[in-house]
Amino acid sequence: MKIKEALIYFSLMMFLITACKPSVGHSEEKDFYNYDIEARIDSLGITLSDPKTPVANYVHIVQTGNLLFLAGKGPKDINGKNIVGKLGKNLEIEEGYLAARRIGIAQLSVLKSHLGDLNKVKQVVKVLGMVNSTDDYTQHSKVINGFSDLMVDVFGERGKHARAAVGMNSLPGGICAEIEMIVEVE
Repeated sequence: MKIKEALIYFSLMMFLITACKPSVGHSEEKDFYNYDIEARIDSLGITLSDPKTPVANYVHIVQTGNLLFLAGKGPKDINGKNIVGKLGKNLEIEEGYLAARRIGIAQLSVLKSHLGDLNKVKQVVKVLGMVNSTDDYTQHSKVINGFSDLMVDVFGERGKHARAAVGMNSLPGGICAEIEMIVEVE
């Protein structure tokens, strides 16, 4: 089975398993979901980590009112090393998809660190996905689907968002993708 087919199958199975779980109670005012986001993340086999302090003059997240603006993140492998490469040259769509999913996990970690409770997320509003690609590459959206699919796997309908998936001639350190997002919270 190819990697993409395996991911789709795994995501579908996890969705079906967690959709059948009884909902975890929250106060009526804060109950956006009929399931617990933290439990959903665990059921997907995702481990969140504490974001490291940025090495440059920026922050991971800025909150204004009920909107959170998350700085762009690049993909890191399980050893914490940047995933580098160029789509259309030395990386395939499936590798880019998985890298974009890794960025999604990093962004969930930032959200968790800031909010303390991911059940406070009302809506993933907007995503900008940048793909390091060759000039003739046209599959940017298929790469960024790795991020978007994860947001829907975690937040359900509230994970669906407006999005741009664009190609870049290069990205910092040669990373294969960078994704920033805007989220509405309670």
